[in-house]
Amino acid sequence: MSPFPAAVRIVDVGPRDGLQNEAVTLPAATKIELIARLAEAGLTAIEAGSFVSPKWVPQMADSAAVLAGIARRPGVTYPVLVPNLQGLEAAIGAGASEVAVFAAASESFSRRNINCSIDESLDRFAPVMERAATQGIRVRGYVSCVLGCPYEGEIAADAVAHVAKRLRDLGCYEISLGDTIGRGTPAKARAMVARVAEDVPAAQLALHFHDTYGQALANILACLDSGVTVFDASVGGLGGCPYAAGASGNVATEDLVYMLDGLGIATGIDLPRLVETAWLIADALGRPPASRVARALGHPG
Repeated sequence: MSPFPAAVRIVDVGPRDGLQNEAVTLPAATKIELIARLAEAGLTAIEAGSFVSPKWVPQMADSAAVLAGIARRPGVTYPVLVPNLQGLEAAIGAGASEVAVFAAASESFSRRNINCSIDESLDRFAPVMERAATQGIRVRGYVSCVLGCPYEGEIAADAVAHVAKRLRDLGCYEISLGDTIGRGTPAKARAMVARVAEDVPAAQLALHFHDTYGQALANILACLDSGVTVFDASVGGLGGCPYAAGASGNVATEDLVYMLDGLGIATGIDLPRLVETAWLIADALGRPPASRVARALGHPG
């Protein structure tokens, strides 16, 4: 009997986490088409935008227009990132039915990124969670720097578990553990997940690995028998990390699907359609996709 799950859920974060770090700012119509194509390929969770200050993330300034323009498909969720109550109110006004909040496992990263301590950042989410609950909006939590910090280096798994548990206790239905700078390796990834699962059930965890050092697929494979069945990925390997020079984006969705298909793990995703979508957004950005599978299969045109 295989130690791996029979099926997993993939959350495509390309339209938000991927595009927000791209130098090219795309029009809302292109983002809407990207999201539609991902849904047509079988993705059931697509991160659609971010209601943060456009001063800091100009690529996400049109998130309300993107949400308004999506032809929502039954069974597909379109979560958006919110940093605070103001962002949540904007997301509610735009028709969001699911949002995500974010905290760091590194004190230095938290202070440099949002100018407050980890616990202060978590305390700020209490009114966000309360308001979301009154609107029937589900909240997902992100923890960044779970396998390394650009300022502190190694991060203790206990610190990751602390933040993940606080997010769960606040009311997040799922907590995504992010290797923000992509330094993680399989044994460290596996040990970190095992430690966090002591405080938060693995069924409520997701993994969000960046591929800076080419370790993302290996890290996922090492954690496939941990009880985690949700993985974040980015179509075409979109994005990067502003805190790690030369960092690539998340693991490419099509690379992940190819590996999972080979293991006999169901994703519900049509790989050829997904590859077409990777090339669609790559063409819009004026460069080839970072995905090895997309490059191997070639341009559909």
